[in-house]
Amino acid sequence: MISAKFTLEQSHIDFLEQFKAMGFKDKSSIVRLALDKLHQEIERQQLEQSAQLYAELYTQDEELQELTDAAIADWPI
Repeated sequence: MISAKFTLEQSHIDFLEQFKAMGFKDKSSIVRLALDKLHQEIERQQLEQSAQLYAELYTQDEELQELTDAAIADWPI
């Protein structure tokens, strides 16, 4: 694995020092998990923003709405 150097607040250090009590093997595993969760949350937010944008475009595009309605009408029940 690659090492990285960064600065933390004392409250972050205090939290990391409790790694064993939280079931982690080391401080790095907590940081990796936190970064993974942050990455997932950012991707989820981006996907939600994209969906909202497409929904706005859909409400403004009558031709697309008609096309969608026609496709739904032919969809088997």
